[in-house]
Amino acid sequence: MYSKDISDQMGTTMIQSARYFAIGLIALSAAACQDAGEKQTMGTLLGAAGGALLGSQVGSGSGTLVAVAAGTLLGGMLGSEVGKSLDRADRLAMEQATQRTLEATPSGETVSWRNPDSGHSGTIAPQPSYTNAAGQYCREYGQTITVGGKTEKAYGTACRQPDGSWKIVNG
Repeated sequence: MYSKDISDQMGTTMIQSARYFAIGLIALSAAACQDAGEKQTMGTLLGAAGGALLGSQVGSGSGTLVAVAAGTLLGGMLGSEVGKSLDRADRLAMEQATQRTLEATPSGETVSWRNPDSGHSGTIAPQPSYTNAAGQYCREYGQTITVGGKTEKAYGTACRQPDGSWKIVNG
């Protein structure tokens, strides 16, 4: 019984770690993608993060770790394909919509964005705000990006900065 309890706790810890890892990847992808040459990397990271998060919800025990790994790989491959087509104007439209949504949209409402030139689009759905341990005003959110009929999902947390902007944080 005792070893099963430890195993269950380790499984829960691994799932939580996978979630934080996924959120961290989202934050890294947003920070890393500053020019059009890195759009495939952004897609790969977002896809891997989404796949890891979905994989963490599947299976139990050691099967969860396998599901996270498989989800990460599959999500990364799909995200890479989506990311190939995401350009600077798409990222700008997404970032502007995200800032407006986090600042002024009621929790649970979904805001859409669309780049009329590329046809790429997405949504942002903010959750209730809260104050973190550092006293920052933060919100979790869900996000989709649709390119060429393929939609990728991601989840993150953003906190308001002293200048009023929102910054993606990793947990």
